[in-house]
Amino acid sequence: MVDLMTQEQRSRCMAAIRSRDTKPEMVVRRFLFSKGLRYRVNDHKLPGSPDIVLKKYKTVIFIDGCFWHGHDGCKYYQLPKTNVDFWRHKITMNIARDYSNNVDLKLAGWHVIRIWECEIKTKAKRKNTLEALYFNIISKTTEYNQ
Repeated sequence: MVDLMTQEQRSRCMAAIRSRDTKPEMVVRRFLFSKGLRYRVNDHKLPGSPDIVLKKYKTVIFIDGCFWHGHDGCKYYQLPKTNVDFWRHKITMNIARDYSNNVDLKLAGWHVIRIWECEIKTKAKRKNTLEALYFNIISKTTEYNQ
């Protein structure tokens, strides 16, 4: 398959992809706020600058794009047909960095939650994922208080 864009067009397109305040992040943030949870966004003091930090619950949340973080088996994770070595290396390094950040955060006593972009794309999946997320956060709180 041939890329329909020139190299310059593809470069501009990829450079325009935001790393914060993405639609999936905003969906999760609005949900948590509606449940009365308060949080910080992209705390650069923590490994990986988590998308959402719930200090009260000692919980961090990452909302990962399926392509950028290599979500195995997901229809949104397809390596481009051009420059395959570059993309494979880039995504592999992202996965390694995610793992390292998870380990560092857990060693520091944080509960780490990762949500895939595809888990909140459709309304049906979104509802289940967000309710499970809320339960996960709240249940961890009761563990800390015991």
